[in-house]
Formats: sequence, C-alpha cells, structure tokens
Amino acid sequence: MAWRAGRGLTIAFAVLSALMAVLPVTIAWCTKLVLDEIAGGRPGAGVTAALGAALAGCGVLTALGPQIVQYVRDESGRRIGLVAQDSLFRATERFVGLARFEDPAFLDRIRMAQQYGGATPGMVVSAALGAARTVMTGAGFLVSLVTISPWMAALVVGAAVPSLAAELWLSRRRAAMLWGIGPVERREFFFGELLVNVQAAKELRLFGIGAHLRRLMAAQRRAANAERSRTDRRELGVQALTGTTAALATGGGLLWVLLSAANGTGGVGDVALFLAAVAGVQAAASGLVVELVTAHQQVLLFGHYLAVLDAEPDLPVPARPRRAGPLRRGIELKDVWFRYSPGHPWALRGVSLTIPYGGAVALAGRNGAGKSTVVKLLCRMYDPERGSVLWDGIDLREMDPAELRARIGAVFQDYMEYDMTAAENIGLGDLAALDDRGRVEAAARRAGVHGVVSGLPRGYDTMLSRIFAGPAADGPVEDGPAADGPAEDGPVVDGGGDVGVHLSGGQWQRLALARAYLRGERDLLILDEPSSGLDAEAEHEIHQGLREHRRGRTSLLISHRLGAVRDADHIVVLDGGRVVEQGTHTGLLACGGIYAHMFALQAEGYRQREDRNADAPRDRLSGAR
Repeated sequence: MAWRAGRGLTIAFAVLSALMAVLPVTIAWCTKLVLDEIAGGRPGAGVTAALGAALAGCGVLTALGPQIVQYVRDESGRRIGLVAQDSLFRATERFVGLARFEDPAFLDRIRMAQQYGGATPGMVVSAALGAARTVMTGAGFLVSLVTISPWMAALVVGAAVPSLAAELWLSRRRAAMLWGIGPVERREFFFGELLVNVQAAKELRLFGIGAHLRRLMAAQRRAANAERSRTDRRELGVQALTGTTAALATGGGLLWVLLSAANGTGGVGDVALFLAAVAGVQAAASGLVVELVTAHQQVLLFGHYLAVLDAEPDLPVPARPRRAGPLRRGIELKDVWFRYSPGHPWALRGVSLTIPYGGAVALAGRNGAGKSTVVKLLCRMYDPERGSVLWDGIDLREMDPAELRARIGAVFQDYMEYDMTAAENIGLGDLAALDDRGRVEAAARRAGVHGVVSGLPRGYDTMLSRIFAGPAADGPVEDGPAADGPAEDGPVVDGGGDVGVHLSGGQWQRLALARAYLRGERDLLILDEPSSGLDAEAEHEIHQGLREHRRGRTSLLISHRLGAVRDADHIVVLDGGRVVEQGTHTGLLACGGIYAHMFALQAEGYRQREDRNADAPRDRLSGAR
C-alpha cells in the first residue's frame, strides 16, 4: 500500500532512515578519535581539523534530519491513509444487502477498521524502517562495544531480550483490550451524539433526560478507562522490571570500564566510546522494542481492517447473472419465508402474492405485519430463507442486484435527509442527472417543492444542513417566510456570513419524492408511506401527482392511511407475516375482515374530528355568553 501510494516517498524514507542510522555511530567514533588525539599529547592539526569538520557535518545532519524524516513520514502516511480509506469503503460496497449493517459485532469491526485501518499502514511502514534504522545503529555500536569488551556486549544484548519478549506480550494484551472495549466506546459515542443531536434536542429538554444520558455516557467512559488503566498498570510493572534489569547491566559495565581506565588498561577515548556504545545499544534495543511493539499492535488491530476487506459478500452474486430486462409480466412472491436471523421470529410466513405488470398493488396491515420486509426483499436487500421472489419468472438471486435496483424507483418511509445542497438531495436519485439542472427542477416541480427551493438564499445550490455551512450568499437574505418563518411554513435559515438551511419534515419528504420522480420511467415504483409527514391538503396533492405518475406503471403502495390505497387495483392485507386478505377496496370492505375494521376505525376518527370542528363555533359562542 505504501508503494502504491507513493514510490518516491517510500524510497526517500528508506534512504533517510539509513542515513540517520549511521550518524550516531559516526559521531561516537569521531569523538573517540579526537579524545585519543588530545590525550596522546601530540594532536595532529590536520587530523583534528578533519575530525572536527566531520563532527560539525554530522551535527548539521543530526539537526536537520529528524525534521525532514518527519515530513516524509507524515506525507507518506497521508497518502497511504487515503489509499487505505478508499479500499475500506470500496470493500463495504460489496455488501449489497443490509445484513452486515444490522449486525452489531460487524459494526464494531467496521469502526475499528476505520479507526486503525487508515493509520496502520503508514505506522507499520514507519515502524519497519524505524526498526531497520535502530538495528543498523545498534549493530554499529555493538561492534564498537565488542572492540572494548565482548562479554559486556553480550550482557547488554542479553538484558534487552526479556524486554522485547515482554513488550510483545503486552502489545497483544493491549490489542485485545481495545477490541474488548469497542462496544463500550461505541455506546459512549452514541450517547454523546444524542446530547448534541438537533433531532433529539426537543425531547431531551422536554423530558429533562439530558443529565441521565450524560451519566450513561460517563459510565461508559469510566468502564473503558478502567480497562485502559488496568492495562497501563500491567505495562508499568513489566516495564519497571525489565528496565531495572537493563540498568543493573549498564551500571556493572560502567564500573568495569572506569576501573580499567584507572588501572591504565584502557584510554579516555575507550571510556567515551563505551559510554556512547552502551547508551547507543540500549537506545537501539529500546527503540527496536518500541518499533516492533508498535508494528505488532498495529498489525493486530489491522486485522479488523483486513477482516472487512476479506469478508464474504452478504448476498451471493452469480458469476454470470441473468439480465434483469424490462418488466413485461410482473413480479411474484412464491411461498416466501423470511426472518432476520435464526434467533428472530418469522417476519414473513409463506407469503405468496403477485404484482402484475402495469398494475398498482397496495400492502396494508398493522405495524410489524411484514410490509417493509416485503419491500426489502423486492429490492433484494435480503434473500428469502425459503421460497422465491421472481421478476418475470426469473429468481432475483440469479440477477445482478445493481442491475435490478436500476429498474426500481422508491420513496421510503425512513427517507434520507442528506447534508448536501438542494440540487444534490434531488440529483442523488439518478447520478446521471446530477448536473442536469433542468431534470432536477422538473422533478422538484412534480413533487411540489420547486417553489420552496427556489426561495432559498442560493436556490438549488443552498446547503440543506444544520451541521455544515454553505458558501456565503451573494447578497443579504431578505426578511420573509423563507428567512425567519416557522419550520412548518418555510425553511429555517442560520444567519451570518455563511448560510445553512434546514427544511421542515414535509418539505424534506417532498425532496425525497423528487428523488423518486427523477428516476423517471423505472419498471417498478415502490411508495412506502410517501405522504406520512404531510398535512391533508399536501397529502391529497401528492397522491394526485403519484396517481398520474404511476398510471400504467407497475407500482407497490404502502400506507397506514387506507384512504391513500383505496384506488389500488389490488390490496393485500398482511397480519403476522401472512397474507390474510386480498382484493379490491370495495370487496375487502364487504368481507368485514381486518381491512374493513381498520378502515372503519380511521373513518370514525375523521368523523369525530369533523363533528368537533362543527361544534367549535357553537362552543365559542357559548363561552362568549
């Protein structure tokens, strides 16, 4: 990955590392030779000057080298991080369904991959070159030490071996600890996000639960801190023991070389060289331990990154998929059984239904009846556990999911509010039209949101976000509903140099509808609660437009408001994951079953509301009297 990210930087990093490795040994030997020249009583001017110049040059390189190495290391790390990040999210695109993103354990692994995957390659390359540098430096000092005392060289090296083994053991424990506290840290992040989330702000303040969530967040942090502290204490104890052993070995060697110099068996230069060599060998051993432990721990954590990259697709894609051609006959669910995991109850139990070509089929039923699950199977976000979903007689499992989805347009109940411009929020429905302002505006007009978007400070180029600011507006924002009106009547604008806008819920839903309109003539149109956030007048307007849009087009409509599905060609009622009723609106009312009961309850609610509205003037007059 480092080579792919930047060959020149990798080579430069290696060359600089080698240069920095030989500098300390060169300085130590030059110092020894200078001291020996001076202590001999007959220093040669030429030799001394040459050694002094060499020391000065080494000093300049020592001063400049770390900054240059740091720059090369950081630049290489940035480029590697970009490659790693792109590879990670490219890998997540292989998960064509939703199962991976609804698995808490895999979400923890993705978080670890994001946290360590981008930084690890650069850190491992840096650690590898750092280890090579310390080995070269240590080897130079070790050879120097051998010239003075072979047994002392063996003693210093022997003292470093337990430290290396201990640190590798500690790094393995630390990596395991980081994986263990992953869910705890994710919960802490969740509570922290809630405390500053604009959607949660109203309930947090109304219910007075901010302090409670803050305590929950603090509890997660304390639990994570306790594990980190336990690991740190273990490391402190082990490192104190190995450090004491190394210090005793150094002290014994220093005493020996000083006694040798006092007895005349060694020179002043030998003492200086010994001190530099011992310090250099120990520093190299310590540096090698640090670099190896860093690389070891990062490689262990990098395993999460590799696990995501190497994860099998959540849904099988055939090597030679059958073409998802234009819909000609219809879509059929045949005896479909589905549950989200073996531990979950069945969401669908032997469901069989047909969506004929050009027909409008509606799904009705109580919450949890399985309506949204049917939508997920139609879009092949999951595969049935038993049974099949057929597109013109072809099992969806035999098709390329991307090609299948290119033939589907949809408005989901849990639609997205993208923190992007208004034009991008619509254009994401069809990337081919992202820069086609004419098509984007046409879709907005059909969804009834063109007037709102046009009135924004920068029109379709206005950033719709509470967390990102858009570019500065070309001029002052005029007072009026678009600038300071309530969210129900117009967008909310943050004033100031940069303009940020957030729409009301109904306006966001119209943008989501515009995304569906932008997809144009798709074979299947799925409308999952397309008007749940709209008032009665807006709902009527939207459904009128949708009736026109889906006329002659195969469509699936889901709505809790049964008045919105009554004109469907066929209505299928689900209950407990089974098809319990189906037919036309009139026929189902005549049957007196679940559909008729639900429709009667909703109609009664509307009648009571009308009665209250009719009585309101008389009540007000009575109150006035």
